[in-house]
Amino acid sequence: MQAIRALFWDVGGVLLTNAWDHEERDLAVERFLLSKPEFEARHKELVIAFEEGKVTLDDYLERTVFYQPRTFTREEFKQFIFSLSRPKPQCLELARNLSGKYVMAVINNESRELNQYRIQKFELAEVFDVFVSSCFVGLRKPDERIYRLALNITQHLPEECVFIDDRPENLTGAEKVGIKTVLVKDAQQLRRDLQALGVVV
Repeated sequence: MQAIRALFWDVGGVLLTNAWDHEERDLAVERFLLSKPEFEARHKELVIAFEEGKVTLDDYLERTVFYQPRTFTREEFKQFIFSLSRPKPQCLELARNLSGKYVMAVINNESRELNQYRIQKFELAEVFDVFVSSCFVGLRKPDERIYRLALNITQHLPEECVFIDDRPENLTGAEKVGIKTVLVKDAQQLRRDLQALGVVV
């Protein structure tokens, strides 16, 4: 078995809670009394460009929320979004313990402002060597190109790498380029599956 040298991690659903997935958007709809069908339709039109870094958070909010007068401010809405991010302590601690032993990279789909906030808030730059984030590279999982880019940046062979994600559809692209994968359910299972692949945990 080829020795593992690099670990590629998703963030939302693995290391942290999701930043702006359907559950978080539902909370915002409830908190700010938005029309869910209208908001979701507008979100769907923008989400790809938003996560690929082509639309700023302010532009996104202008087109999904503040296209009409509101009783709350843009800043209040943004602070609510940021407040939804929480750590997943056990998985985050596992990643911290592996940092320095392996090349550590993030491969995630996230908008620029939320990504930057989460990197700083949870000190992810202390854990990870590189961030192959959709908003930085203009590609989204499960596009095979984002995994190939991570391989090129880290200069490792696919068989030397493991990609960790909580969504099966995101593992498919990694597997197609030859990267080993782990579907995360909880920290204990993640630890066992990494050990089974030869990762020293």
